[in-house]
Amino acid sequence: MVTRVAAVDGYRGLVMLLMMGEVLQFCEISTANPVSSFWKFLCHEQSHVPWVGCSLHDLIAPSFYFLVGMALHFSLAKRSKSGQPWSTIATHSLARGFFLVLLGMVLQYVRWGASWSFEDTLTQIGLAYFVAFFVAHGSRRTWWLAFAGILVIHWIAFAAYPIPGPGFRYDEVGVSPAWLEQNGVSGFAAHWQKNSNLGWAIDTWFLNLFPRATPFTHSPLGLTTVNFFPTSATMILGVIGAEWMRNEWRQPRRLVILSLAGVVGIAAGVLLGLAGVCPVVKAIWTPSWVLFSGGWCFLLLVMWYVVADVWRQRAVVFPFAVVGANSLLAYMGFHLFMGFAYGRIERRSGKVFQVFGAEYETVTYGVVILILAWMGLYFLYRKKWFIRL
Repeated sequence: MVTRVAAVDGYRGLVMLLMMGEVLQFCEISTANPVSSFWKFLCHEQSHVPWVGCSLHDLIAPSFYFLVGMALHFSLAKRSKSGQPWSTIATHSLARGFFLVLLGMVLQYVRWGASWSFEDTLTQIGLAYFVAFFVAHGSRRTWWLAFAGILVIHWIAFAAYPIPGPGFRYDEVGVSPAWLEQNGVSGFAAHWQKNSNLGWAIDTWFLNLFPRATPFTHSPLGLTTVNFFPTSATMILGVIGAEWMRNEWRQPRRLVILSLAGVVGIAAGVLLGLAGVCPVVKAIWTPSWVLFSGGWCFLLLVMWYVVADVWRQRAVVFPFAVVGANSLLAYMGFHLFMGFAYGRIERRSGKVFQVFGAEYETVTYGVVILILAWMGLYFLYRKKWFIRL
């Protein structure tokens, strides 16, 4: 069990470092070096794709959900084994979901001044947690039925919502003609078009029920509150992954099953997208995205399982585990830092970080920040001070 937890902490730490790596601002360097394909590649992988498709950065959020699902399963198994009654387990889990929603809303208000918004990753995790908790408490058959049911219901609901007519004013919902031409979807896939789909329609009703300075018309990124429903399916995949990790299978069998799940998930998502049945879109967490990103989550778990459990390379896992062990603190600290201190410190640092040239200032500054953040998390790790809900 120790190495399996190490694999999960390593995976969680990698995800957190990818998120914290935003301070490196590769796109700033790419802009300063427009002929460099290297920095252009790094910029792409550190950015979200406009709509259909995937970058490395787009896999951060599904990895969060997947790992929360794994942690949920481990927690339920531990609490059940200790003899805790159902009422105690349910109260603790539902309180955890509530506080995650609250933390996400506070974080959005602090960073963006957004009030009554439910788009933040923590908020979405909290909302999806309510669904995943009740599913995870059921049988393995329940997990698979719930997973399939969520995807089918979500697909039918979006497919049934009418496609906007030719007179729809996309410019009024933050979608320009140029964006539509370059990134939009057409045909049957238009049921999942940015800021004109079912999720957007629900938000234009639901979010305007709350007091707002100005009426809600759209999310700049096309995100929706109802994303939590399909993201709960991603969380259920994490529950299934945790069960497979806890199973007393031999290593070869576990590797084959986890790897097969990854390959099948990716292939299914891609095929659904290419067939025009459902585009692979992270922003609204389409069913094809659940399958595609879930497949990648399984393969990333396989990678860490091989490193931690098969090869037993603890020295490789350790620096990531330091971050993964305090993931909630790292997430909150990073976003608060980006919201409060980042720009101020950067402006007051003068030319201190231009040692490699002005165009590399952001990455030099970012590396220093990441090192300091890791050292702080290492101190907490040594003291065994972990912040968890």
